[in-house]
Amino acid sequence: MLLVRCFTCGKVISASFDEFQERVEAGEDPGEVLDDLGINKYCCRRMFISHVDVW
Repeated sequence: MLLVRCFTCGKVISASFDEFQERVEAGEDPGEVLDDLGINKYCCRRMFISHVDVW
């Protein structure tokens, strides 16, 4: 479960996480997926890249 907003800038990021996760598991490059989803700020990108599922 990803947080709803970015810690730093406050942008809502949870809406894009499911698509990001599906596409990365399908073998796409995470950087390109984030570009396609419009996640351009480094603070938001780190939220996706460094996320670890605890459940």
